[in-house]
Amino acid sequence: MSRRLRVVPAAPAPEPDLALDPKATARILEGFIRSEVERTGRRGVVLGLSGGIDSALSACLAARALGPERVYAVAMPYRTSHAGSRRDAEALGRKLRIGVEVVEITPIVDGFVAAAGASSPGRLGNVMARARMIVLYDRSEERAALVLGTSNKTELLLGYGTLHGDMASALNPLGDLYKTQVRDLAKAVAVPRSIRLKPPSADLWPDQTDEGDLGFSYDEVDRVLALLVDARMAPGSIVARGFSRRLVERVARLVVRSQFKRRLPLIAKVSTRSIGWDFRYPRDWKS
Repeated sequence: MSRRLRVVPAAPAPEPDLALDPKATARILEGFIRSEVERTGRRGVVLGLSGGIDSALSACLAARALGPERVYAVAMPYRTSHAGSRRDAEALGRKLRIGVEVVEITPIVDGFVAAAGASSPGRLGNVMARARMIVLYDRSEERAALVLGTSNKTELLLGYGTLHGDMASALNPLGDLYKTQVRDLAKAVAVPRSIRLKPPSADLWPDQTDEGDLGFSYDEVDRVLALLVDARMAPGSIVARGFSRRLVERVARLVVRSQFKRRLPLIAKVSTRSIGWDFRYPRDWKS
């Protein structure tokens, strides 16, 4: 008696749930900040406080993890920056009881432009982002502190950031949170409403917004990224779920083409123990 094998199509994979447990997530991230600072023997953290939601959330988590006396923030406006950004940054500093220093980066940026030139908005934005990181790493040296990152998972996956600029840090509590998750967690830890509801912007030039630069909303792209990265779905399968083919293919290209921003520089291997290939101890290894 012959038997036929009946193949039953697998049910479509569910869309990843981006909802998070705010209390558990905050506890994990605060523990991460505390343990990383303690294992390096540093006194605390330094971060750029832009008046936006990402840096505000990082500051809140750090203050809860370490105590406000071990968190030092720097607001770094350029002459075209929105005045409200500085006001929001300073107001958050008072709320958290953390130190906030204001360093005007206009002389730094304009001096570079005068000496070397930066004709396009994109180039000027990169100079501004890297000038801010020069200030932060200088203050981290002064205070024996670690630079705390503020880039979220959406930005990192899309490459929407400046290499050695806003993407630079010693530790980053937000790098595994999509932008929509950052919003949820920021609300849970009481980031002020005025910061949470403003349009996301790097404040690099007047009226600049993240979603205007990208050409799509964070709500939409986070769902695509979760399917592409977390669920490991092929672009065609994501399109079959009703997403625009143009959007999905563009997002997939951005993820692939920005991979170089998410890893240390590639080192050509010529020895038996090459850094990054074979010599990969965790940083807290003991001799």
